[in-house]
Amino acid sequence: MIYYKSGSENSVLDSKELEKAIFTALEKLGGRKKVLVVPPDCTRFHSRAGELTTYIYRYYRDNLKDILPALGTHSPMTDAQIKEMYKEVPPSLFRVHDWRNDVVTVGTVPGEYVSEITDGALDYSWPAQLNKLVCSGGHDLILSVGQVVPHEVMGMSNYNKNLFIGTGGHEGINKSHFIGAVYGMERIMGKADNPVRSLLNYASANFSNHLPIVYVHTVIGRDTLGKLVVRGLYIGDDEEVFRLAADLSLKVNFNVLKEPLKKVIVYLDPSEYKSTWLGNKSIYRTRMAMADNGKLIILAPGLREFGEDKEIDRLIRKYGYRGTPATLKSLKDNEELNRNLSAAAHLIHGSSEGRFSITYCPGHLTRNEIESVNFKYSDLNEMLIKYNPKQLKDGFNITEEGEKIFFISNPALGLWSSINLLA
Repeated sequence: MIYYKSGSENSVLDSKELEKAIFTALEKLGGRKKVLVVPPDCTRFHSRAGELTTYIYRYYRDNLKDILPALGTHSPMTDAQIKEMYKEVPPSLFRVHDWRNDVVTVGTVPGEYVSEITDGALDYSWPAQLNKLVCSGGHDLILSVGQVVPHEVMGMSNYNKNLFIGTGGHEGINKSHFIGAVYGMERIMGKADNPVRSLLNYASANFSNHLPIVYVHTVIGRDTLGKLVVRGLYIGDDEEVFRLAADLSLKVNFNVLKEPLKKVIVYLDPSEYKSTWLGNKSIYRTRMAMADNGKLIILAPGLREFGEDKEIDRLIRKYGYRGTPATLKSLKDNEELNRNLSAAAHLIHGSSEGRFSITYCPGHLTRNEIESVNFKYSDLNEMLIKYNPKQLKDGFNITEEGEKIFFISNPALGLWSSINLLA
């Protein structure tokens, strides 16, 4: 059922409209006494989920009992990050998701179904896992809040991903990510229908349909001045709300280019991007736009680690981004990588397969660390002078030296391709 829907490629929903929309939808839901909100963490700061969660708190006050950021494998939010993103909301309401310990397997998707959706590539069963607070917290309303945007593993982000991945467990996250890697990132990105989404839809229909889950989806785009604005807001309790948001997101966030890009500069905001686990969105979201032998340069002043999880960080450092054949061989030869399939999937996703070069300009990692995982290295300060993000606009730029480059100020906000997925 849809409780609220509004949006178009040219719509701009301001804060007053967003608050009114939230109140309108919650009014339709009737009185609730024990509410759980599952929003994203600070790595999705621009989703406007922090603002929407604030409006939810204003509406429910004491009846909002718990807020569980959908961390997935990410590091817990700091007090400062919570205060910045979730203004007015008491920090005491926030809980931390532990993907290795705080989960329950609510059902198992059979291997026969996994084989069917992956064209026989994989046939393992998949555990549908949720944080204990989600599946047995006794809440009479669970609000899953977030942004729908093209995504490297899910095709389009959010909906049931926010729960089964964002509050999921070790095995569920590992196996789902590996399905996406094996099936192929280019076959998934920007598509609402794909094997990984089918997996989660199966879980929603069979294992969580008794839970009082309502989804709150934003679609974010840039206006003519480059400012981020809310293009759409969709609130509902079934797949239709996701479909509406995904359709609009593809129109707003998918950037079709006339020809492949030879040189791309991506800037990673240090408040959001501290690891290649997140920063590699620079690679994921641009790979379908990159020309053969093109150059991708990533300005990453906040980069200080590879994985947000310590074990994944260790595995990335050990095996590196060396392409699919090398990763699959390492997977075959090393049990520790088999136990962490999401890391293996990430290593595949983070490689250009030798088709274009990837240069990281980190704020805190050394040349040796960057080159040890098979990226190229360049000095951040030198590159910030050469490609000053404050002086560049999103899209094509001509530098003072006469060089033609393509600049992206935040890779999480879109998908770039020389192939039109809408055709």
